Amino acid sequence: MAITRRTFMKAAGAGLAGLTLGRFGLDLGPVRAYAAGLKIEGAKEVISICPFCSCCCNTIFSVKDGKIISVEGDPDYPVSEGGLCAKGAALLSMHVNDHRLTKPLYRAPGGDKWEEKDWAWTLDRIARHVKTTRDRDFIVTDSQGRRVNRLESMFQLGTSQMDNEECALSHQMLRGLGVVHMDHQARI
Repeated sequence: MAITRRTFMKAAGAGLAGLTLGRFGLDLGPVRAYAAGLKIEGAKEVISICPFCSCCCNTIFSVKDGKIISVEGDPDYPVSEGGLCAKGAALLSMHVNDHRLTKPLYRAPGGDKWEEKDWAWTLDRIARHVKTTRDRDFIVTDSQGRRVNRLESMFQLGTSQMDNEECALSHQMLRGLGVVHMDHQARI
């Protein structure tokens, strides 16, 4: 939508008049409510949680025709009182973005081109690499003969995109493999 100079001047004048009337005691609450409603009219509100840090601020996703059209902080959430940090404010662009990858990409060792692969192939390849690494590098005893059962050649950096239960499962799986080196993005 192209905005002409004339349209801009009309909108600026109307805004200035509205602010002036508000200073003279005119109640602008209904106008604000109406203006806020225009943005998400006909959309379903879904409460979710921002995944980026341990604050886990509530977010309100407005969904219309199966698509996210707006994300804002929840004013009833006591930690942030409706405010979102820069990462939380970027949730909409994280989900609705033409550049977002939706399929795994693979580049062969020494290759210079990326190719799309399906999830079954990708997960099978990851599982084979994990098993090969564990079988090759698993340490049963240390130099003094003590049983240690550990894998030091593998590392995991967790993501704040995971909830507590996913983090617990990931941690238990890695400990089961013998991995001792792990950290988490939310701590860094």
